[in-house]
Amino acid sequence: MRIAALYDIHGNLPALDAVLADVSRSGADTIVVGGDVVPGPMPRESLERLLDLDLPVRFIHGNCERSVLAQIAGQRTGTVTYWGTVSGNPLPPEDLENMRWTAHELGPDVEPLFAAWPRTLRLRVDGLGDVVFCHATPRSETEVFTRRTADERLRPLFDGLGAAVVLCGHTHMQADRSVGRTRVVNAGSVGAPYGEPAACWALLGPGLELRRTGYDVAAAARRIRASAYPGRDSYAAQLLAPPAEDAMLDLFSRFELT
Repeated sequence: MRIAALYDIHGNLPALDAVLADVSRSGADTIVVGGDVVPGPMPRESLERLLDLDLPVRFIHGNCERSVLAQIAGQRTGTVTYWGTVSGNPLPPEDLENMRWTAHELGPDVEPLFAAWPRTLRLRVDGLGDVVFCHATPRSETEVFTRRTADERLRPLFDGLGAAVVLCGHTHMQADRSVGRTRVVNAGSVGAPYGEPAACWALLGPGLELRRTGYDVAAAARRIRASAYPGRDSYAAQLLAPPAEDAMLDLFSRFELT
């Protein structure tokens, strides 16, 4: 089995299409989508693109799929019970507007689909052994850790899995480290990476490669600005000039494993 792992697409259809073109040339026979397909400027189109692929596609949920589900349910009940945040507190106003817009765009038909996506997925990969795919950590889709997080804080999360590799995303930065006897890899973000502009993903089997796909980011930004997404201008600006990884590592250190 040769797997392309795509995380944190966030409705960036141009980036997704560029990665899928690379995947078709990579020899991958399976795609694992590691959560946070949405929200973003082209949520329905991105989801449909993945569902229409000829290759087998396996999905796990991210915090944002669960947040969209909560918003859709809240439209019926008037109460939102999940926010997808580290603290469990409601989203900031701009993020909330983006999530509500995405929930409206996708509509209730997406509920059974997102609800069926598991938190983790375990697959046997030739050359690697057992690989556990999760969005943030195996126990939570909201927890934060980075390549700077101390091993002693991470070993309780990974030592008991019996997996050779854990593949995650959530923090939008590629990383590859060992935690005890487990190789822990962050695939990065297809749609909204930090650091250099590119579409990031991972290819597994028989080795493990962190990939970065170049594409016309300026054209993608123009397309995003022409969308109806409430956060289109800030999304496009961040796509053209992503925040520096060091700045994001400093920020995430305030929330890691809380």
